[in-house]
Amino acid sequence: MTPFGRRFADALDARGSVCVGIDPHPALLAEWGLPVDADGLARFADICVRAFADTAAVIKPQSAFFEVFGSAGIAVLERTVAACRAAGALVLLDVKRGDIGTTMAAYARAYLDPAAPLAADAMTLSPFLGVGSLDPAFELCAAHGAGVFVLARTSNKEAAQFQLARDADGRSAAQVVIDEVAARNGGAVPLGSLGLVVGATIGVADVDLAALNGPILAPGVGAQGGTADDVRRIFGDSLRAVLPSVSREVLRQGPDVGALRGAVKRLADDFAFLRG
Repeated sequence: MTPFGRRFADALDARGSVCVGIDPHPALLAEWGLPVDADGLARFADICVRAFADTAAVIKPQSAFFEVFGSAGIAVLERTVAACRAAGALVLLDVKRGDIGTTMAAYARAYLDPAAPLAADAMTLSPFLGVGSLDPAFELCAAHGAGVFVLARTSNKEAAQFQLARDADGRSAAQVVIDEVAARNGGAVPLGSLGLVVGATIGVADVDLAALNGPILAPGVGAQGGTADDVRRIFGDSLRAVLPSVSREVLRQGPDVGALRGAVKRLADDFAFLRG
């Protein structure tokens, strides 16, 4: 199977450097005139599939907003993931899992094994228990051509207390995560399949991404304040690997499918410089 790093690079070349989040939170369902229940969720997701699945390079459903509706919500998520992938988009399932041993292995199988009902192209991971605890997911990436994005340097106000804490050799916790992921991507062409999450609104480039050789998900663009200039400044020489992630900036154009598609096209144009 083609490694995720290759498929990621090809998708961005073909469709532009934009990741669209599907975040059906209650306020947004209401804004779209939909009931805040599993039926409203299903209608929301169907509109998103029609708008984004053949337009965006990567689509990122936020699992939590589906999970709140129980088994009916999970069923909607399964259909949404499958439909987006069938239309050619890469699906990054935003679940932020992080555990150890057989539990981590089970999480990895749930989202990265092609035989799983919720199989996606990639998933988000949390390294709080140590990057090595995520090895079961890394191993499935190699086995099935899947990918992961590990939280490294996020821009929420609580993050710095942990992510910028220093170890004995002076590296920040964020840099330790980056370095360990980079070591696992060594030699991959054009990119490794193990990526990072680095916020587009962190303010200053306080981490070194030069050796990563993998994808970078950059949330925070648009309604959260991140701009194309921020992306240029923070990511520098790593720009071709950067995937700006946008949710509210696009979704507030709904429920009109044409308006949603137009928003994705405008963002792809805004970030065309990332493809060189």
